[in-house]
Amino acid sequence: MTASSGGFRKFRIALLLIILAAVALDSWLTVLRSTDWTEPLWVVVYPINLDQGAGVSSYLRTLDDAGFASIQHYFSQQIRRYGVPLKHPLQVRLGPELTQSPPLPPRPGELLATMLWSLKLRYWAAVNDAYEGPRPDIRVFALYYPAEAGRRLAHSTGLQKGMVSVVHVFAAAEMEGSNNVVIAHEVLHTLGATDKYDLASGQPIFPQGYAEPERAPLLPQRYAEIMGAYIPESETQANMPTHLSQTLVGAHTALEIGWRAAP
Repeated sequence: MTASSGGFRKFRIALLLIILAAVALDSWLTVLRSTDWTEPLWVVVYPINLDQGAGVSSYLRTLDDAGFASIQHYFSQQIRRYGVPLKHPLQVRLGPELTQSPPLPPRPGELLATMLWSLKLRYWAAVNDAYEGPRPDIRVFALYYPAEAGRRLAHSTGLQKGMVSVVHVFAAAEMEGSNNVVIAHEVLHTLGATDKYDLASGQPIFPQGYAEPERAPLLPQRYAEIMGAYIPESETQANMPTHLSQTLVGAHTALEIGWRAAP
């Protein structure tokens, strides 16, 4: 190796390190700003007809901003419970329908593949952002499927780095309530909130996964903690909420997203 080629290699490595440092700094500043709650965050939902079915296409043509208004109202209501003065923390808008599917995550436990997928998803989100309004703070890519009886959808995902989420939802008016629960849950992931339910059993974890952990008697609970995902009915049974009005942002989630200070 000549001195000149060795010097060029060092230059490329240094340049790459500078770029990575800049990306890391930008991500850190974005996360910091997103949870200082001084200004509303713009959330844009991009619908995707993954199966290219006619029924799904017909449903997507009916979508508008009003279909996601309950998410916006929910965050406004919940932030008031913690005394944060920002009246409307989120502005939720419908983005253009996309024809390409985002890269889907690998199987759980594949750490290296998951890290690579995260980078691919963030790049894909930036390239496929065709929204013409204010630059979105949070991008939600909503993959819509026919509402077939017994159909189980893949697990939805929200990433704090890049503030992007991929959600799997049903293309049916009667499912809009539960769809918006899923979207709100994943939006909270992009803000730093963690899951508060047991992945194996689906049961919310006590106490952080309970909306009212001090309720007496404890069970059944009246609401789902939004990151606990389910309404605990007994020690072994929990039901999925069908509307955001059946959920609350619990104290631990509020701490994670900056709505309350550490005790």
